Amino acid sequence: MPRLLLLSRCPPLPLYLGDRLIVWHLTRELGRMGVTIDLIALANRREDADEIADYAHLFAQVTLIPETPRTPFQYLARALNPRARFPRRPEQAWHPAFWHAISAHLDRHRYDALHLFGGLHVYEFWHALRGQPAVITPYESYALLLARQLREQPANLELRLRWLLARALESWMYTPYQRAVVLAEADRDALAALNPRYRLEVIPNGVDLDYFQPQAVPRDPATLLFVGNYAYPPNLEAAWGLVDELLPRVRASVPEARLLLVGNAPPPDLLARQSDGITVTGRVDDVRPYYARATAFVCPLRVGAGIKNKVLEALAMATPIVGTPLSFDGIGAAHEREALIADYDDLAEQVVRLLRAPALGERLSAAGRALVEARFSWRSVAARYWELYGW
Repeated sequence: MPRLLLLSRCPPLPLYLGDRLIVWHLTRELGRMGVTIDLIALANRREDADEIADYAHLFAQVTLIPETPRTPFQYLARALNPRARFPRRPEQAWHPAFWHAISAHLDRHRYDALHLFGGLHVYEFWHALRGQPAVITPYESYALLLARQLREQPANLELRLRWLLARALESWMYTPYQRAVVLAEADRDALAALNPRYRLEVIPNGVDLDYFQPQAVPRDPATLLFVGNYAYPPNLEAAWGLVDELLPRVRASVPEARLLLVGNAPPPDLLARQSDGITVTGRVDDVRPYYARATAFVCPLRVGAGIKNKVLEALAMATPIVGTPLSFDGIGAAHEREALIADYDDLAEQVVRLLRAPALGERLSAAGRALVEARFSWRSVAARYWELYGW
């Protein structure tokens, strides 16, 4: 059976850090298909080494390399010097130990595919791969995320400089790779505009349809839910928008409406906003009861890139959703069919409409679950990658 070398910007766990979802689920599905997988991953949390035991069964071998932080000046130096863009020796790389680990694996095994997960973290190892074809999955276009932030903060000079640097880097980073895979069409189009020669593929994240299933429990009345990792700025911005703008506007028509903010790392000032109508839970062991009992999942994202795992989970749980168009990037949901989709300024009106129309919520719930069953199983994602590897 095939053997895969996976080079990742992060380990597979914990799953509440969304960039790790694809590493966990894809390797689990490929393993079920008979693939032997070796993992080399960067680690940036003290807990990463302790969690190896929780996912070691997915891999023949696991190697974690402590991540060395990089500075904007290091990125700029590579952008300005074409000869330095793809290091040719371990000591030229940001992570020489990672390079040596790749060499040790290639000396020991013959691999049927090489796959890199991440952008700036791992792109640099092209020459370490010894000319073998490889696939890279940068998840999203960072330049696209920054461009969307700039639309909200056009006078932010620091943000503009970061955007220009990201564009400069993303215009060449993926040129040597057989394919570069992103999660949504918007990210593909952004990268293609930077470099039309890129060989780009869109393969979305999936959702665990066995774990996230509709539950036969009554929904709590007039209860709005948002789930996210609040260490990620777009999620925190969305949470503040719900607290300061959307909930007050909804309550003007539905006074009993309340808001649940669930997820990792809410900052102290957000926790301080809890009241009779606002609950901030922090990270929870099981998010499914919140999806199951909420009247509506409200996703007011105005910035971000890639596919939104929280939206896939809500659809899988048959939770009615109201969200901005950006919240559905890569998902293909249609307004009035699987969700209520509106610009940010019109979200409150759509939430009120949903709260007053239980039959509408039931119709959206059924259509949303059908959508993810048809298009977003991890089994189908793994099959796409299998085909991409040429197996």
